[in-house]
Amino acid sequence: MPMEKTAIRVRGLEKSYGTLEVLRGVDFDVEPGSIFALLGSNGAGKTTVVKILSTLLKADAGTASVNDFDVATQAENVRESISLTGQFAAVDEILTGRENLVLVARLRHLEDPGAIADDLLRRFSLTDAATRRVSTYSGGMRRRLDIAMSLIGNSPVIFLDEPTAGLDPEARIEVWHTVKELAGDGTTVLLTTQYLDEAEQLADRIAILHEGRIIVNGTLAELKQLLPPANVEYVEKQPTLEEIFLAVIGTNTRKQG
Repeated sequence: MPMEKTAIRVRGLEKSYGTLEVLRGVDFDVEPGSIFALLGSNGAGKTTVVKILSTLLKADAGTASVNDFDVATQAENVRESISLTGQFAAVDEILTGRENLVLVARLRHLEDPGAIADDLLRRFSLTDAATRRVSTYSGGMRRRLDIAMSLIGNSPVIFLDEPTAGLDPEARIEVWHTVKELAGDGTTVLLTTQYLDEAEQLADRIAILHEGRIIVNGTLAELKQLLPPANVEYVEKQPTLEEIFLAVIGTNTRKQG
C-alpha cells in the first residue's frame, strides 16, 4: 500500500543544550489541511520543535520533513513551503502597518502588494491604523500585524508559535477565526500553545508535549476517552481538556530549567 501523505512527519527528534535534554524522541504526523496543536507548559520544548521544523535549528538526532522535504537536507525547499510566526512580533516599527505588509508581499514577488495589504488590514481590523507607524501600536495590534504578515503568499504550511499570547479576548477570537479559515482553504497549520481552550477550539488533533516527549496524541474525543466521564446526579460529565492535561502529565513531575 502507498504511504499516506503527510504535511509534516517527525520521527525521533532529539535536542539537548549541554546536559539539558529538551527533546527526547518526539514523533508525530500532521495531515494536510488540518490544524495540529502542540500543547505543553513553558519549557516543554514546543518552540524547539518549531525551530527545527522551520530550519532555524538543527536536531541532534531524528528526522523531520515538511511538505515532503527533509528539514536537514532540503532546507531551502522547506523554507519556500512555510510561513512562521514566532512568539514575538517580527515587525518593522519604523514602517507603518500597511508598509510592513506591502514590503513582505514585494519580497515574495506577488502581484498587487497594495491590494494584498489592504485585504489583510481589513481581516485583522487594522485598517484605521494602516498609516500609523508600528511603534505606536499596542502589543495586541503588533501581534495581529505579525500574524497577517505570515499569511502573505499562501504557504501550504504555517507554523504559529503561541499565536495569541498577549492578545485580548476579542483579538484571540479573531485570530482563531482566521486560523480556521486557513485550514478550510487547505493550509496545514501547526500551532503551539499553552492555552487549553485554544487547543480545544481549534485543533483537529492535539499532542501534549511534556518533559521532551509526546505523551498523548489524538483528537479531542480520543483524549477524552483517557478519563472516564463523571456522573453527577445521573448527568454524564465529560472530562475537560484541562483535566486530561493535568492527569497525563502527572502531579509529581520534575522541573526543567
